[in-house]
Order: sequence, then C-alpha cells, then structure tokens
Amino acid sequence: MDGIADTRGERFNSTIDRIRTELSGGGPLLYRYSGQRQEEGAFVACSFWLVEALARAGRLDEARTTMDELIGFANDVGLFAEEVDPRTRDFLGNFPQGLSHLALINAAAAIAEEESG
Repeated sequence: MDGIADTRGERFNSTIDRIRTELSGGGPLLYRYSGQRQEEGAFVACSFWLVEALARAGRLDEARTTMDELIGFANDVGLFAEEVDPRTRDFLGNFPQGLSHLALINAAAAIAEEESG
C-alpha cells in the first residue's frame, strides 16, 4: 500500500471506519458491498482485508483483536468458506475458498510486518 495512500493519515483511517460502519455483518465480518445483508453472507476475504488495512494504519490492537475473532470462524481443521452467515455462523458459497485463505495470510503478514517495524 505504500505509495498509493498515506496509511497513517486521516483519509485512510476514516475510510476504514466508514467501511466498518457501512459493511458490518456483526463482529469482525464484512459484506462485499452495502445492501447485501438479505442477499448473501459476509465475505470472509473482505474481513481479512480489514485486518490488513488496520495493521497498515498502525492500529495493531484492533488488527489483532479482529484477526482473533475471525480465526474463530474457521472450521475444525482451520478452513474457511467464501462467505459466512453472521447469525448462524454457517459456511456459504465455495468451500474451501482460496481467496479467503490468501487474505488470511496477507493479514497475518501485515500484522507481523507492522510489529517488526
């Protein structure tokens, strides 16, 4: 994200906050876009992208807390679906979903990078 936006700046941080408000599925889960609460489940990759954005913004406590909450949505062997029903925690869409796992890895790497300075 370096060079594209000032990740520590007001604009980037207010964008994160607005995304959380507009796309929240409850807890750490986010929908892909507004108006989808009745149409589909929360999109797992978006939720991990939020963690990455929080880490890049230097909001490490929020990033770690959100990451820990999201990890709780994995199944018994640590796999994620494409979507999760925020109310029932049921997996929806493709399973397992590679994009969800890639977003998890990128979020973890962003936290580690920010922690190491």
